[in-house]
Amino acid sequence: MMKRLNVGPNRFPVFKIARSKCLTLSGVRAGVALFLSCFYVLGMAQTGVAWPNKPVTLIVPNSAGGPSDLLARLVASKLSESIKVPVLVDNRPSNNGIIAVEYVAKNAPSNGTVLLVSNSGTQTVNPSLYQKLPYDAQRDFAPITEAIASGLVAVALPSFAPNSIRELVAFAKKNPHHLSFAIAGATGEIGVNLFEKQARIEALNINYKGGTPAVFAVMSGDAHINLANLSTVSQLVEGGKLKIIGVTSAKRDPLLPNVPTFAENDLEGYELEIWYGFHAPAKTSSAMAMAYQKEIARILQLTEIKDKLSAGGYTIVSSTPEAFEKRIQADLIKFRRIIIDSKMPLQ
Repeated sequence: MMKRLNVGPNRFPVFKIARSKCLTLSGVRAGVALFLSCFYVLGMAQTGVAWPNKPVTLIVPNSAGGPSDLLARLVASKLSESIKVPVLVDNRPSNNGIIAVEYVAKNAPSNGTVLLVSNSGTQTVNPSLYQKLPYDAQRDFAPITEAIASGLVAVALPSFAPNSIRELVAFAKKNPHHLSFAIAGATGEIGVNLFEKQARIEALNINYKGGTPAVFAVMSGDAHINLANLSTVSQLVEGGKLKIIGVTSAKRDPLLPNVPTFAENDLEGYELEIWYGFHAPAKTSSAMAMAYQKEIARILQLTEIKDKLSAGGYTIVSSTPEAFEKRIQADLIKFRRIIIDSKMPLQ
């Protein structure tokens, strides 16, 4: 027989199997089953939702090795431990992440077994840039949390004369139509166009298929400047092959305390940040979305996770679904205005 021991606040009930002369295997199995069922019920009570009882998949709209992939894999390992089912990472790279996002919008179940590792490009830039998308970035998704954010860094060859954004503006005005930017993706182009508008300069924008080719273009002298993720260029900077002359975020990067922001260099109000977060299919219950938000927020505050993300230049955000939705709305307005003002061609 089973005897229940005392249960205090925030503690799981503990059971013991009474000693008998003949403890059968079936009795042990029954005891274990009862314990697990109580554990599961109390877990439901604490989160307000029943976690999926089969594997969860995190859909990443980018190749392995990038910021989205890093975030997904760090969260997946800890999330699997806490919800007691495997959490898999499924990379589905495509042009601006459209294929992966469309899959989650149209084909993923809304029972909490599939989440999208979203980013500012898929949820705010694409809707502003594409005249027709196979998904609605707001209607088709339930926001869970903005997880991390960072600015971009302006990198150049060490031999390039300007050492700050202020000096870069002066160089551009002294050499009209000479300054060139290696651009990878719409977000980078938006950042450059915003810079040109506020600095009142005209530069040459050269588009490349991916961040790595754009960085190599600067290293080979085919372009002067690239706006890159710090994690992409940190080793090149440390090795003396590139230098950083500014950061696009509103505040200085904690890893680059001596590098001023664009706004500090006479471009008041200039700010461009990229963010990464989590969305669920639209019909996912608010209780499930909030349960994931709380658990992901907890994971992001773990020391080992914070250290790895901070080392890449990312700030931990872990916002509520409501705050995340406000961020998305603000970015949609901002990016649409920049795209219209700079006359970027719509896709």
